[in-house]
Amino acid sequence: MTTESPSANIAEHNAGGTRSAVLWTLYALVAVLLAWLAGEWSAQREKGIQVEAIHRTIEVQALGLRGTVARYNQIPFVTAQHAEIKALLLSPGDKALTNQVNRFLQATSHRVGADALYLMDSRGLTLAASNWLEPDSFVGDNYSFRPYFQDAMAGRDGFFYAVGTSTGVPGLFMTTPVRMGDEAIGVLAIKVSLRDIEDAWRRNKAPVFLTDAHGIVFLGSIEAWKYKTTRTLQADELAWVNKHRQYGARSTFEPIQWQQKLDASEPSFETLTVIDGVPQQLLSLDENLPEFQWKLAVMNDLAPVNWSRWMGRALAVLLALVLLLAIKVAQQRERRYVEMRRHRLELEKRVLERTAELQEAHAFRKAMGDSLVVGMHARDLQGRIIYVNPALCDITGYPADALVGQPPPYPYWHPEDLDKHWQYFEAVLSGQNTMDGFDSRIRHRDGHDVYTMFYSAPLIDGTGKHSGWMSSVVDITDQKRAEEQQRVQVAKMQRSGRLATMGEMASTLAHELSQPLMALGSFAGAARAYAERGHRELLRETLDDISAQAQRAAEIVGRIRGFVRQQTAGFQDCTVNEVVNNVLALMRPEIRHQQARVITQLDAHLPAIQADRVMLEQVVLNLVLNALQAMQDKYPVDKIVRVQTGAQDDMVFIRVSDHGPGIAQPVVAQLFEPFFTTKPEGLGLGLNICRTSVESHRGRLEFENAPQGGAVFTVYLPTTP
Repeated sequence: MTTESPSANIAEHNAGGTRSAVLWTLYALVAVLLAWLAGEWSAQREKGIQVEAIHRTIEVQALGLRGTVARYNQIPFVTAQHAEIKALLLSPGDKALTNQVNRFLQATSHRVGADALYLMDSRGLTLAASNWLEPDSFVGDNYSFRPYFQDAMAGRDGFFYAVGTSTGVPGLFMTTPVRMGDEAIGVLAIKVSLRDIEDAWRRNKAPVFLTDAHGIVFLGSIEAWKYKTTRTLQADELAWVNKHRQYGARSTFEPIQWQQKLDASEPSFETLTVIDGVPQQLLSLDENLPEFQWKLAVMNDLAPVNWSRWMGRALAVLLALVLLLAIKVAQQRERRYVEMRRHRLELEKRVLERTAELQEAHAFRKAMGDSLVVGMHARDLQGRIIYVNPALCDITGYPADALVGQPPPYPYWHPEDLDKHWQYFEAVLSGQNTMDGFDSRIRHRDGHDVYTMFYSAPLIDGTGKHSGWMSSVVDITDQKRAEEQQRVQVAKMQRSGRLATMGEMASTLAHELSQPLMALGSFAGAARAYAERGHRELLRETLDDISAQAQRAAEIVGRIRGFVRQQTAGFQDCTVNEVVNNVLALMRPEIRHQQARVITQLDAHLPAIQADRVMLEQVVLNLVLNALQAMQDKYPVDKIVRVQTGAQDDMVFIRVSDHGPGIAQPVVAQLFEPFFTTKPEGLGLGLNICRTSVESHRGRLEFENAPQGGAVFTVYLPTTP
């Protein structure tokens, strides 16, 4: 029998201690590095989410601004066509005519919801205004110094945001020249308040503001930043602003007190500032609105990014501690194994120690099961519950003693889904359940519904015998709510797509409406004359014409209202031919404006389908509008859009083709991605919304380039519900 010397054991112990210290030091350094990297990764991921959210906010706010401007920009032009407007410019001293124009402008301004509507002569002198009865009336004021007046007299439409010199109230001014032949003899202006937009911004927690071409904040949710600059103004810029009195009596504009960290590689940047006495760290993003020469900026709190950074580090440290614990446990087990080999004579003592270890492992497993956020329950071969963890008690609302020992049906089974629960129970006991899980609705003890996913696996005892079933229960109620919120968001995007499409067609629709309205005026004058002369037959015919024109205008307005309404009638019986005909009727002004032709080939024997008519009309309208835009550079004789309907297998289809240049191959892969567009003013939502709408009908949207040139889009829809 050999024995080891004490000095050899001490030397071996010291050498092992040195190696252990070096290894632990390296492990600590690696853990710190991983924690830092995990924190930075989490922060960058959260930052990307925040930037995407700000992008969506900017797009929504920009759409709102463009919608407000589009609502009013045609009012000056339409009003300027009134005969009394030109008559007053030719006879400015006619008091009776002046009063008549004042009342006309007052009524028009009230009807369209503008702040003011006023008429200036060629020298800038205001001859008539909608606020002619108010103390701060524009009548008699001269606005020749304003750029919007100078632009209009030069033959262009004017557009200018400024503080009113008469009222001191800011607003958006839009003007149009009043022409006599090719000569501008006066200017008609409208003043529109953007207070509603600013009030909506102020209700939002995130700072939102607009700056003009000089960097001056003129509209925003932070009052302290108003009429301050985001950069230092040059002398010529300040002189220009003061010359045109853009912001009233203000002659100096201080920079906003903030610090911005710019990074040329990223569109977003950090802003450090103080708002209402509270230091703020914000993630900022801005976007130019070139049509207005404005810049729209939106900021979000940077706290979630910093929180993600610290959470990433904390999780990495926690993982390192778990690994450290695993290493320590492994080392401990190794030491126990060595001890057992060296001390064979102490078998009884080691048996007791092993028993203690098993008890500790059991306690550990129980603690681990109790700490899970996923519900767990075990059942014997007859389906009787033999174990539940606290998470399952929280999900169902029942304490453990109310569940353990219970046979099916279990108290949390939903009374309306009992058949579904029994089917899953029998499938589990027969071994036919799948790893995909069981999507179920259960009834909480307090009465509310909880949506869950059940996953079951065989329970094998220590001898390898099948003794029952272990199931995990995941609460997916929040996921269901998120899916519902996503559905609502898709509906909002669809309405935004309809509004954007209608914005592109607004001018031609206004022209289409002007024709029946002008005809109504003419027929009304003729009816008055026939009535005075007693021509009853002619009067009856003229009244029939008036009714027909009024019906025509009502149909146009009805089609527009039906298209842009947010709520739809849902799925109902309809035919694709009706959808196509309704869309082409709505688009008739745009088609005529584009000098294009639409050739239809509609199968008259197609079956009816279950569909959301408004959603399908939007899809067809977007496809036809895209086809028209693709042929803008073609001669009118070549601008042909073909619309075909038919049946194929168990599907009906709508096919829209054009004679344009087609879609370049590098672009095809991104064609249906959201926010991808080849149009300078496009949002990149049209085709994405089309595909989403078609897929919600269990259909598909396909694209191909025609061999003879042009693009072909085909919508396939199932005929069975």
